[in-house]
Amino acid sequence: MPDMFEFADSLGPLKILHIHRPALGLKAVVCVDNVACGPAIGGVRMAPDVSAAEAFRLARAMTFKNAAAGLPHGGGKAVIYGDPKMPPAEKERLIRGFAQAIADMTDYIPGPDMGTDERAMAWVKDEIGRSVGLPRVLGGIPLDEIGATGFGVAAAVDVAKDYAGIDLKGARVVVQGFGAVGMHAARHLARAGARLVAASDSHGTIADDNGLDVEALIQHKHAGRNVGDFDTARKRGVDAVIDIPCDIWIPAARPDVIRADNVARLKTKILAQGANIPCTPEAEAALHRRGVLCLPDFIANAGGVICASVEYHGGSERQAMTVIDEKIRANTRAVLEEAKRTGAEPRAAAVALAERRVREAASLRRFK
Repeated sequence: MPDMFEFADSLGPLKILHIHRPALGLKAVVCVDNVACGPAIGGVRMAPDVSAAEAFRLARAMTFKNAAAGLPHGGGKAVIYGDPKMPPAEKERLIRGFAQAIADMTDYIPGPDMGTDERAMAWVKDEIGRSVGLPRVLGGIPLDEIGATGFGVAAAVDVAKDYAGIDLKGARVVVQGFGAVGMHAARHLARAGARLVAASDSHGTIADDNGLDVEALIQHKHAGRNVGDFDTARKRGVDAVIDIPCDIWIPAARPDVIRADNVARLKTKILAQGANIPCTPEAEAALHRRGVLCLPDFIANAGGVICASVEYHGGSERQAMTVIDEKIRANTRAVLEEAKRTGAEPRAAAVALAERRVREAASLRRFK
């Protein structure tokens, strides 16, 4: 286990909680990175191979994401070790046990993430009285159902197209991780005239140069089937999604899918980060040198947390979608203009923007 102090800097992390309840089979880590702007909002991720280091990296991304979006919230993240496809009763017991363990961690507001959903957040709310991304029946705005994050990714791409010199009409799109984020990003881009030429999930990749039927593929996934079982497309291995030439490549699954050892295989003009930390710093720098426009995760995929903040403060679904569109377009443009002016990577421009906002908020606090 790494020494978490090696990740510490002047922004955080504020606290890291390791949870171990053997009787429940519960192992989890919660990282509250920074609360200068307000209580931390961040998702609860469930996977067998999560780690404390991943929790911190994701929490820092949330600090930057919330600050860049101008939200009154800091950044946090939780990871639970486990198979998200475990039997529902077992999963509910684990999530409720996790919620009880963080009851006193009042500066952290949990939300859905990979491996958890609105139902899981309802269990958390029932236990401790705070969570976001709740089911509609509980007055929430279900992030995955309305596709808040994917909608925001598409809005960011729509701004970025002018900086990358492409037209969305006829643009080739590849989605790595055709799930809650990827499918909605593909849907909105297809409505703008783009073609989804490839998509993948954890079981395989499908491709069609003429364009996949996005709506049919979404219904296929909603029926619980894998993309590799979609009948109208060529089937390839999971990793082949990196090799398909396109104009817009959207990673929407796990961290670090693009690394120094595979970045040369990626042939695209825009990389729109629908997932959190999908590229290593080395890979992102290599893409920048090649002229690929990389939209940083905490700028492009902020739609979900913007929606969560609107929900937490009593807003409506319509308000949430309007705010997502306005904030992501404005922030994407501000970052790309700064990157164009300075020649810096978009991430460097985005981090500078977010850090300025966090430090300004911290200057107004008693404890800096």
